[in-house]
Amino acid sequence: MVHEEYVVVIDAAPAAVVPVVLDVERWAEWTPSIRSARRLDGGPLAVGSRVVVAQPKLPTVTWTVTELDDERGFTWESRAPGVRTLGEHWVREVPGGAEVTLRLVQHGPVGAVIARLTRGLTRRYLRWEGDGLAARVTA
Repeated sequence: MVHEEYVVVIDAAPAAVVPVVLDVERWAEWTPSIRSARRLDGGPLAVGSRVVVAQPKLPTVTWTVTELDDERGFTWESRAPGVRTLGEHWVREVPGGAEVTLRLVQHGPVGAVIARLTRGLTRRYLRWEGDGLAARVTA
């Protein structure tokens, strides 16, 4: 298992941050790490929801929500032969606002290789996502 993580504190209540995190189809509006995100199902984001995500320099991937808390965030996963990737997006209240933890965890023999090859890109994308989220919420 290999993981990368980025944590940002946003000067806003978690109740203002979480809806932006859960609105995955609009992420491309506030982070350059996402070209597009398209839901494959209707209704609010829920466990089992699937989202096709296109990112610069990476293959288009379908993510499936595996854990969701409407007041804290969610985890989703994508799978390919030899790799299982988890994307975590969690918000918690801290003095001064909301702390957002973004984490990408790769499992499997292929996952370890991919993690090493894309470490810099992953770190940059997590930072862009966290900083873009902060800018979006506080604008």
